[in-house]
Amino acid sequence: MTFRIVGLDPEQFRHLHALSAADLAAHGAERVRIQSVHTAPCRVSLDDVAAGGVALLLSYAHQPAQTPYRQQGPVFVSEAERRAEYRGEIPPALARRVLSLRGFDAAHMMIEADLTEGAEAAALIERVFANPDVAYIHAHYARRGCFAATVERA
Repeated sequence: MTFRIVGLDPEQFRHLHALSAADLAAHGAERVRIQSVHTAPCRVSLDDVAAGGVALLLSYAHQPAQTPYRQQGPVFVSEAERRAEYRGEIPPALARRVLSLRGFDAAHMMIEADLTEGAEAAALIERVFANPDVAYIHAHYARRGCFAATVERA
């Protein structure tokens, strides 16, 4: 089976990049200068923002369905021009970290979950998608619990 991991659409954040610090704060967001490597995984590019680079830190509703699993949380978003797309491979930011993979059914209920080293995530993705009731997978960075990306069947 093939899978696909796609970054978030940058258009939904584009207007925020031009805002002042005060206006960002009104949206519950802030502009952050990244101090060191591998500390700010961008959810658009699916790679880490470089040390010295700038990203927005904001709350994002990655599981908006009206279920007990409804969830939002902090994400970094760079000014990437386009969203990344990976087919059958793990994006760099995910490959560098321990991941929690959570399989959801069509009713947005979690029916599978497990942990894996990011570099080895493809095997776990295949195993979770072996369950025909899994409609999609959410990958989270296990240490901080933050949403990383959605994994789809391809």
